[in-house]
Amino acid sequence: MRALATWSGAIAGLLLIVAGGLIPAFLALPGSEGWSLRPLGITLQVPALLLTALVAGPRSALLAAVGYLSVGLFQLPVFQQGGGIGYLVDPGFGYLAGFIPAAWITGRLARQRGMDDPLALTAAAGVGLLVLQLCGLLNLLIGALAGRWGASLVPLMVGYGLAILPQALLCCAAGVLAWVLRRVLLVPS
Repeated sequence: MRALATWSGAIAGLLLIVAGGLIPAFLALPGSEGWSLRPLGITLQVPALLLTALVAGPRSALLAAVGYLSVGLFQLPVFQQGGGIGYLVDPGFGYLAGFIPAAWITGRLARQRGMDDPLALTAAAGVGLLVLQLCGLLNLLIGALAGRWGASLVPLMVGYGLAILPQALLCCAAGVLAWVLRRVLLVPS
């Protein structure tokens, strides 16, 4: 039964991550003419990964992350700029590779005692987001040391690093949504 739950969570997570990569994130803000949607410049891909980890646990989230990377590296255009093995030498690949440890760590944290409130789940999602960012920055630094990016390390770090701000907002939404889903799906805390 546990294997069925793991695989069904992984498949649902993979579909959620792929769909999240297709949906741009917006923030509703009040304006002079009422509420309007402002684009955040990112997709819902990372929050989908974190939501999978918070609800389905570490094994399912890890399988979903590995599945997502496998699908993208084998020519299916699920990444931001398409797909293919060429992504292995892209500056942003470290962030994609960071999906794996982020999924596992977030899922493990979500299974700890006391993870039955939205704030704790949001904090676990925040830790996963930090892990993902650290993996991406590590890839950028290693690429710079190898001379892969030339003199453009700082602009790359700033460009990729600024994505953490809107994603941190979406971690809050993922934590609240995970809290609701865990109650509805009867996920043990």
